[in-house]
Amino acid sequence: MIAVARPAAAPRWRPSPFIAASMGLHVAAIAGALLSPEAWKWSLAAIAGNHAVLTALGLWPRSTALGPNVTRLPERAAARGEVALTFDDGPDPEVTPRILDLLESRGARGTFFCIASRAERHPEVVAEIARRGHSVENHSRGHSPLFAMHGIGGFRREIGAAQAALARCAGRAPRFFRPPAGLRNPLLDPALHALGLRLATWTRRAFDTRNGDAADVAERLLRGLAAGDILLLHDAGGARTATGTPVVLEALPLVLDAIAARGLRAVTLDHAIDP
Repeated sequence: MIAVARPAAAPRWRPSPFIAASMGLHVAAIAGALLSPEAWKWSLAAIAGNHAVLTALGLWPRSTALGPNVTRLPERAAARGEVALTFDDGPDPEVTPRILDLLESRGARGTFFCIASRAERHPEVVAEIARRGHSVENHSRGHSPLFAMHGIGGFRREIGAAQAALARCAGRAPRFFRPPAGLRNPLLDPALHALGLRLATWTRRAFDTRNGDAADVAERLLRGLAAGDILLLHDAGGARTATGTPVVLEALPLVLDAIAARGLRAVTLDHAIDP
């Protein structure tokens, strides 16, 4: 049986400095209202303002204020000339195998953030991702547009169910989690900690879900490309070119060729972070 729970020896969850400060503000505001009832409006305004900031940070996928967030590979990986190609929203029985062929033709490795409900419909594709030396990571069970509205219990159920399903399909439990659209709230970090997962977003994204121009999609990823970057594409739900081809299939060769030409190497997240 594949273990998916957090190891018992893992350290206790600790809030980020910003979240700790927010907790302190809530305590101070409530205490102030109790000690000086006439100041309740100021206390309420302070709490409302803090919640507005928390909401804004949850809408910023690359933010680290709500907890640890891998937006670039570690310096040791950058020193080795490594970058990470990541693919969201699959698996797709048409597109994912063709991406695997493209990666294999260039000796590249990718990281696939899979939706568990799709993985359960296409377990053979997930198994093939793993068999070819790529990594399968957690992108939630159902990719709900309301994902960021969960409480901590909802996060643990949604992500934990995905963790179990993806472990069954890939033969290894995911180590990283990427929320749908990168959106979250402050309760995601303790839920991920309990499940033994690390949040990973990206350095730059291609917007290939709505841009069918392959050259432009590739240029968005390659502009300023440097060792240590994490690049985001989609192997399901992406836009199509004018000829009806999934844009990722025309953009990816351009990206892979540019990576090689710059002396870089595409590796999986787990190789770069936990070699």
